[in-house]
Amino acid sequence: METRPVTKRTPGKGRFVPRMDAIPPELRKKAALLARRCALALGSFVLWLHLLFVVATMPLVLYCKWFDPPVTGIMLYRSVIWQWKNEPIRFVPLEKIPARFRNMAVKVEDGSFMTHRGILLPALKNAWRLNKNLGEPMYGGSTITMQTARTLFLNPEKSYLRKYLEMILALEMEYVMGKDRILELYLNYAEWGKGVYGMNGASWHYWKTDVGRISTDRAVRLVTLLSSPIKYGPDTISKSAMLRQRYAYLVKRFE
Repeated sequence: METRPVTKRTPGKGRFVPRMDAIPPELRKKAALLARRCALALGSFVLWLHLLFVVATMPLVLYCKWFDPPVTGIMLYRSVIWQWKNEPIRFVPLEKIPARFRNMAVKVEDGSFMTHRGILLPALKNAWRLNKNLGEPMYGGSTITMQTARTLFLNPEKSYLRKYLEMILALEMEYVMGKDRILELYLNYAEWGKGVYGMNGASWHYWKTDVGRISTDRAVRLVTLLSSPIKYGPDTISKSAMLRQRYAYLVKRFE
């Protein structure tokens, strides 16, 4: 009896699909070899893209290790796209910012800042899960190092590409700069209002005095603002439930 089942019908679709055992072995080997070559080429291309990004950004990271940048990526973005007038940076060395103020920022923004290597995978995974449920990238899971990378070199618009670039830059910064320099740059260049940057710049903007002279309550209000510096000010944090929680926590912890 003649048998000729070289094809099979896909249920419900009314079409025939070739059986794998009907494809000549030589053709299957060529297809597998082609697939491996394509995967290798794609992997090499992605690797080269990463290397080019590191080569392009490493001089900027090295510059920021030794010098205080006169302008940052986020400052350029705000001035060009939003037409905001940037106030001057009032740079203060890390050792001149009161220790309790530094501790406040680390405590609420990145409690494990001094021990991690720039990235916290559990925080990123949790942020991804929350964003998936919301349907948009609302949460970031960024460390202080990643926030500083965004401030110095990128822009504030939320996207997964920007988040990935933050991660690469954070690894570079941790390797090159060290914790103290990263924290110093963070406290001096973080966004603290429309055109307001740095903790000392914010202190002058709101109270016309150096950050070392403000009260603990005012420092608490400034650190509270870090999560939403554009919508709110030191005297309007009570309008946000999240900011109220941050403020209450800091008051309890540091006052």
